[in-house]
Amino acid sequence: MSDFVPATQITEAQQALDRLRANMRETIKGKDDVIDQVLVALAASGHLLIEDLPGVGKTTLAYALARSMDGQFSRIQFTSDLLPSDVTGVAIYDETVKEFVFKKGPVFANIVLADEINRTTPKTQSALLEVMDRARVTVDGEAHAVGSPFMVIATQNPVDYEGTFPLPESQLDRFFMRLQMGYPQPADELEILRQARLSYDSIQLNPVVMRSEILQLQALVPRIFVEDSVLEFILKIVSATRTETEFKAGASVRGGLALRTAAQANALARGRDFVTPDDVIRLVPAVLAHRLALTRQPGDALEERRTIVTALRRIVAAIPPPV
Repeated sequence: MSDFVPATQITEAQQALDRLRANMRETIKGKDDVIDQVLVALAASGHLLIEDLPGVGKTTLAYALARSMDGQFSRIQFTSDLLPSDVTGVAIYDETVKEFVFKKGPVFANIVLADEINRTTPKTQSALLEVMDRARVTVDGEAHAVGSPFMVIATQNPVDYEGTFPLPESQLDRFFMRLQMGYPQPADELEILRQARLSYDSIQLNPVVMRSEILQLQALVPRIFVEDSVLEFILKIVSATRTETEFKAGASVRGGLALRTAAQANALARGRDFVTPDDVIRLVPAVLAHRLALTRQPGDALEERRTIVTALRRIVAAIPPPV
């Protein structure tokens, strides 16, 4: 059971997330739901996988988040020749001090954009496993903390699979949520066309939240109250994925824990110290879909995602939420 959280702390956390949301909306047009889910993942100390077509704003979204907070941003362009040391860093012999000195890699940042993560080899992909789980990298037996807050936002193209290395299920399970940007509505796209900006480098955003505020609200999320009936509701959803004939295997225990934490973060973002069934229902596709695979071979990743999300919504609709 979560402990009591003072109302002032809830309000301060909600206000910090509201400032982030408003600031990101200056750049990300017409994607309020996507921004909301990004902030849920940030509050829950989770990592994001954004799977969508090129040119819909995936990189811009990550950069806008980083610029909106007092933190460091790093972009890693994943290619087939990228080495693990290119991500984590390497120990180099320094003649001046006559010893090996660790040179930090680009993963040492608060927001790390792993661009086209499926374009690199599994060995390099696995270099992210420890840092995503423990916020540290180990080189030559020595652990190096990357700092906090720490968030990996990975992107991949769900259509063009030529020359790619699909992420294994074990690594997909490390991502807290998977999101889809989608094309903007015509009015929003017209507003984008009116802007002179051609790349994310020209985004002009000032930080509206300090890193210390992010850490404080992240510490609040586990303390948001979840009533037993809501926990049972989560368990019923997760258990139903394990008996669904369309899925090869159901959601893992980690998936159930992620759904609970996401619901807690969603409640905090809305200024509540307790979770409702709607918090859970809203986040089921984003939290669970990428942890599931179909028994039949789909035509492409987009069709697979649509089929899985449809099955998840059917599962949720069949389970009465607690009153």
